[in-house]
Amino acid sequence: MNAIRRINPRRPYTHTAEGLKRIVLGQSASAGEDASTPAQAGAASAAKPLRSQAPAVRRMLAVAHSERGALSAGARQAVAAAALLAQADTAVHLLVFGDCRDDPAALGADVLIQAQAPAAHAPDLALAALLAEIAGDPPLHIFMSDEDPDDADLGRRLAAHTGYTAATGVVSLNASEAFRMAGPAQLARCPLPRILLLAADAVDEALPCAGRGLRRQLPWPQAPARYREQARFKLDAAELALEEADLIVSAGNGVHDLESFHALATALGAAVGASRVPVDDGRFPRSQQIGATGKTVSASLYLAFGISGAVQHLQGIKDCRHVIAVNLDASAPLIKRADLSIIDDAHSVTRALLDEVARAREAARIPLETPHG
Repeated sequence: MNAIRRINPRRPYTHTAEGLKRIVLGQSASAGEDASTPAQAGAASAAKPLRSQAPAVRRMLAVAHSERGALSAGARQAVAAAALLAQADTAVHLLVFGDCRDDPAALGADVLIQAQAPAAHAPDLALAALLAEIAGDPPLHIFMSDEDPDDADLGRRLAAHTGYTAATGVVSLNASEAFRMAGPAQLARCPLPRILLLAADAVDEALPCAGRGLRRQLPWPQAPARYREQARFKLDAAELALEEADLIVSAGNGVHDLESFHALATALGAAVGASRVPVDDGRFPRSQQIGATGKTVSASLYLAFGISGAVQHLQGIKDCRHVIAVNLDASAPLIKRADLSIIDDAHSVTRALLDEVARAREAARIPLETPHG
């Protein structure tokens, strides 16, 4: 009997204090983790004390755009910054454009405000919705991520429209001041502005307390957008930057049949990555290296063939939602990180997957795509 425990990649994941998103069979989310399902999220927030039970007479506001119902690390850090600076009589509100499956209480928010934004690009209407939200009850400070393009753009539009004081690229802050990099090893500081756009990891998102987690809706402005989509183009996966790829097929030292490997990537419509060893020996270009000395990726699915999982490589995939590892070594570090492990030869699994994709496409009568085809 095989003693290796399998992990279903379709199960929800948790974000641990070490930055790993994973599920361990038989283990639930601990108090220090952000859970992605209501049951896990409720358990996580219930284990933490309520940040404040005093009546709120003012508020802090964090603003974020969601991606397929999930908030980015930068968005969660913006909420954490608001919660850390809020006094006992200050509520923490989180305004999210789009769906939000995250538990607001676990994030530290007292109130989650959801604006069901359309799929079309409409930054002017997002600004109008935000202005409507702050008009009746202006927040003390507004927190956004400077790493997320939509949030950063909205923050700058808000500052230009309102004339509020703003600081971008904030790397550190306290109750009275904000700090940003002014040059190599130089910090510039200013009085805490009205709008704060936070750099990556400016705040630790793991809070020792929970918010109330109430919810309400914000109506979307009923006005024509000033921006219009003319057309949509589907880029070949090879043209997409690894940092933006949603599906990545990655090769390690155990991959030598490059023709089959690239054929699988093409069949799946996946971007191609590699660990350091096959890059160093010339099998892959340096631009495809993933790890601490290469690219840091955040794909929804990371499919690794023949990668043992050095700590530098694990650091590069720490933000990937699901990881599937194919390796002959059941004790490889990446096996422990993976949501699903296949203990088998990388070449055999590659060929088997190619056959399955071909059969599935034949059944659906979908032709195999070719690059730029």
